[in-house]
Amino acid sequence: MNAQATLTLERDEHVLLVGLNRPAKRNAFNLQMLRELAEAYTAYEQDAELRCLLLHAHGGHFTAGLDLAEVGPAVAAGAALVPGELVDPLDLSPRRRTKPVVMAVQGWCLTIGVELLLAADIRLAADDTRFAQMEVRRGIMPFGGATLRFPRLCGWGNAMRWLLTGGQFDAAEARRIGLVQEVCPPEELLPRARRLAAEVAAQAPLAVQASLRSAHLAVEQGFGAARAQLLDEARKLMATEDAREGLLSFMERRPGRFQGK
Repeated sequence: MNAQATLTLERDEHVLLVGLNRPAKRNAFNLQMLRELAEAYTAYEQDAELRCLLLHAHGGHFTAGLDLAEVGPAVAAGAALVPGELVDPLDLSPRRRTKPVVMAVQGWCLTIGVELLLAADIRLAADDTRFAQMEVRRGIMPFGGATLRFPRLCGWGNAMRWLLTGGQFDAAEARRIGLVQEVCPPEELLPRARRLAAEVAAQAPLAVQASLRSAHLAVEQGFGAARAQLLDEARKLMATEDAREGLLSFMERRPGRFQGK
């Protein structure tokens, strides 16, 4: 494990585990943590051997949110949350990731924690998790993507219920509205998330990335835009070595051994 100032990084075959590591501060995001998380996402994006990223947190809480005393004045003065040359974990800046992210949250998951969830692909929560998008209670609005993704992912009324009140909700409510896909006891959270990330990483990486790209295109630009590219994307995959391996593994009744080629 390679420890950084605010994160831990661990490689497990084709999975990169990124752990928020300011437990004494309930993993509140300061400027350094924001940058280091973006650096971790960028390293993941650039490493062809890494096929899935698992974002989790050390300690009893995923995050208490942004350290507003430090981050607020910087953003008010015109600073970006993430430097433009890095991949944005919130998926708002021009440099976007193309590979999947699994997230596992516990304890407090506030503000930017919810927004990171909204930007992730598969989301798990411990049954003790408490969520809140509470910016309106501080006289500001969410600026990490909640107003863009929460209504689309969870439905207008469900999103407005929590965006406009800033109230707290539990893991059962998060699952009901689709913010998370699974809820489990805290002691099972990370092992379950690791198994799920490993399952994603075991699939053909070019096919996983193409599926993710097509789904994003449909959500962001509409059904017609995604449909127009669908067969071209599928035909490109059919010509890959991984597609040949997929067919061979099916005929031989064994798991595929994919190389991303």
